[in-house]
Amino acid sequence: MNAATPILHQLDVRGLEPPEPMERVLEALDSLPDGDHLCMLIEREPRPLYRILAHNGYGYNTTVLPDFLYQVRIWRRAPEPDA
Repeated sequence: MNAATPILHQLDVRGLEPPEPMERVLEALDSLPDGDHLCMLIEREPRPLYRILAHNGYGYNTTVLPDFLYQVRIWRRAPEPDA
């Protein structure tokens, strides 16, 4: 396996009531190895999560799937160089 290829960790939080999906994704991010990605599957867009991710140095990409599910891929952004 190429070291540059991130490992994708799956997290299915469909059917869970708030705030459990957010709690589970934040817990999973605490133990996410550097360079890996977390892929969350949820049935509603997790808008409150986006601000938390941005504030804590994570990037994300949200895809709406044909079956009205949301797939959110999350990764640690590289630190910004000092100006």
